[in-house]
Amino acid sequence: MLRRVSLAGQLLILQLVIVLVVLVAVAAVSIAQAQASFREVQGRRVIAAAERAAATPFVRQHLHDPTKRGLLAAIVDGNRDQDDASYAIVAGTDRRILTSTDPSRVGRLLDLHGSNVLQGRAWEGVVTEGGVRSVAAHAPVMDKDDATLVGLVAVGANAPGFWASLQSAVPNLLTYLGAASLLGVAGSLLLARRVKRQTLGLEPRAIARLAEHRDTMLHGIREGVIGLDPQHRVTLVNDEAMRLAELPADSVGRTLGELGVDRRLHDVLAGRTQGQDQIVLLGERVLVLNRAPISSRGRAIGSVTTLRDRTELVSLQRELDVTRTTTETLRAQAHEFSNQLHTISGLIELDEYHEVVRYVSRLTRSQARLNDKVTSHVDDPSVAALLIAKASQAAEQGVQLRISDSTRLGRVDQLLSADLTTVVGNLVDNALDAIGYVPDGWVAVEIVQENAHVRVTVRDSGPGVAPELAEEVFEHGFTTKAAADGQRGIGLALIRMICTRRGGRVSVRNDDGAMFTAELPLSAGARP
Repeated sequence: MLRRVSLAGQLLILQLVIVLVVLVAVAAVSIAQAQASFREVQGRRVIAAAERAAATPFVRQHLHDPTKRGLLAAIVDGNRDQDDASYAIVAGTDRRILTSTDPSRVGRLLDLHGSNVLQGRAWEGVVTEGGVRSVAAHAPVMDKDDATLVGLVAVGANAPGFWASLQSAVPNLLTYLGAASLLGVAGSLLLARRVKRQTLGLEPRAIARLAEHRDTMLHGIREGVIGLDPQHRVTLVNDEAMRLAELPADSVGRTLGELGVDRRLHDVLAGRTQGQDQIVLLGERVLVLNRAPISSRGRAIGSVTTLRDRTELVSLQRELDVTRTTTETLRAQAHEFSNQLHTISGLIELDEYHEVVRYVSRLTRSQARLNDKVTSHVDDPSVAALLIAKASQAAEQGVQLRISDSTRLGRVDQLLSADLTTVVGNLVDNALDAIGYVPDGWVAVEIVQENAHVRVTVRDSGPGVAPELAEEVFEHGFTTKAAADGQRGIGLALIRMICTRRGGRVSVRNDDGAMFTAELPLSAGARP
């Protein structure tokens, strides 16, 4: 198996081929220029030789004297040799050759090749005769006495052929080839060294294989990957990222502004929002983004951001929240029952039996009032049970949970019941976390079913939400919890996702504390 040519070898071969092509072109141009120069120089010389021979008195006087042919030929040949011509011919007005450098042509007719010499005018041009190309000149011979035309002199210089011209140029071409080869080898080695330094020493085949592996890996992983350059132009994006971020197939090469991405997503991708596990809500999806800037040799060249879909995780968290709420409620009630039992036990040991009866009656009436108020206003068992459980949880924290007298909720379908449980539970939990363990703290809940939607309002006596964060709390998945386990922001993000999916909305404003209002249509999927 033949060894593959290295990058330096490929560059060398390429440059040598280019040098050879250039040399061939130079040789062709040189030969053409040499032939043109020969035509011009020799044209002047042969016309001068022909006119000089035609003007010789002996030629003019003895042109038709057969006894003087030898001397006539000598005179004409002398003029030919003087100008380094190839042949010389003397002919009469009938074009019959009288003398010639080539004796075999004597007596033949001279082909004038369109010359006007018989009209008494000198002529010069290029002729081809017997396969030989030459520069020829015709000069008229005029009678010495009456200046009439008595004959003509033809002088010609054979042009060198292509191979003769090439052979004459070979020494120069070999010199050029040697110099160009040396420069090509040196240039290719320097260029290969520079290219290898820029490609980290990888050969073209390795670079191609690495690019194929990268492309396969990017489109094979389940996480979304988006790469940006310093101008926030997309340089790479895999299929999962296009699906999660709802990007078009032709995203590569376009800026985030041109793609019209969501403002929150734009801020995270562009690095305007710092931190790990940034939450972005896109439609019904809850995405977690992690951005890493990339630099090369101390210069920033862009960033790579990974996207993970936590929608399924959030759905699982909804189910876990129900279990968590039940567990916390049972724990709170167990703690409360334990305190009450200790109180009853102490009263019995003190023989305060009448006080025991009054104490138990008071506890029973308090719990009965709460249960009666909830069940009389809320017919849906899941939501009613949640409110009773949250009341116990708030009581353990020292916070009063108030159920508004205007609360009215009938039985709803199973899906809306689950959504309401999640919305009410998370809003109450956020309110309790915002209040903390503050004496005389309270949380007010109002659930009203009217027309085609259910409105949930939760108010608290906490510090409220800063006005500039009224929208940002939902866009960023903001929460009052200081959870350090990476779950920060899921509560409000989940509420917004549920409301958006059903075609409702959620908002917050301050009214002696934070006031969250969520509206959920009775029919899922409706858009306001």
